[in-house]
Amino acid sequence: MVEDCVNGVGVDLNTASVPLLTRVSGLNPTIAQNIVDYRSQNGQFRNRKQLMKVPRLGARSFEQAAGFLRIGDGDNPLDRSSVHPEAYRVVETIAAKNHRDMNNLVGDVAFLRSLNPQDYVTEQFGLPTVKDIFAELEKPGRDPRPEFRFASFEEGVETLKDLEPGMVLEGSVTNVTNFGAFVDIGVHQDGLVHISALADRFIKDPREVVKAGDIVKVKVMEVDIPRKRIALTMRMGDQPGQQPAERPRGDKTPSPNRNNAAGARKPAPAANQSQNQNQNPGQGQGAMAGALAQAMASANKRDR
Repeated sequence: MVEDCVNGVGVDLNTASVPLLTRVSGLNPTIAQNIVDYRSQNGQFRNRKQLMKVPRLGARSFEQAAGFLRIGDGDNPLDRSSVHPEAYRVVETIAAKNHRDMNNLVGDVAFLRSLNPQDYVTEQFGLPTVKDIFAELEKPGRDPRPEFRFASFEEGVETLKDLEPGMVLEGSVTNVTNFGAFVDIGVHQDGLVHISALADRFIKDPREVVKAGDIVKVKVMEVDIPRKRIALTMRMGDQPGQQPAERPRGDKTPSPNRNNAAGARKPAPAANQSQNQNQNPGQGQGAMAGALAQAMASANKRDR
């Protein structure tokens, strides 16, 4: 997981530590330490080619790692991008054909989008690779991670005493449990949105509605300062002091034909029961007589 993040975002070659460099594809602890030692002895890297001077960093390691190692203020503007040195020729061709300086080419979104990537496809670099190069040239060194959004806390609301029932605030979900969600609203004490107040519909698990890190809008229902408890709701129709409306659970009324479902046995009519009881009246008596005769025979054998 860490390796995926490092390889996705890249690392600054001139500031990365040994543990961080070790996470880069193609680098082991020994090579990572050699990079830091080389940097300490020779100063900051000015270009990616200098990596080939690092002890034990061979062509194979360079091929795997170079695209993930960035130089922010180096000799070549492409060294701060994810474009691999092997693909620099594609960018150089783009600049040469359009009589553009490399430094002016990188980041010129309007110009880059006016070009046709197909015109720069070669036997070594296909259309998907060329498109990736164009995308990187538009925003070199961009962070592919989505922007992290923070909750906008209400100005002047900093403690429990600043809260009033009915206030509508923005907060960040800090934890989700089986009985609800805790929300940070900026007063140094998380409030609780009970599972019954998370939505206008019935839910079995709070995680159906929210997860940790979500930015949500909540209404203050009750504040208990002595016990430091805050009751919140995400149902804007709820009013403080009122009994919350029951969540709809669906129609659970038993079906009128439930007892007559297929396969259910119906009790026999009373007339039939009487008929069954009166049918072959001697059959039961005969069985009883036979059992009695067997018992008496066994007793006689024991007496003999």
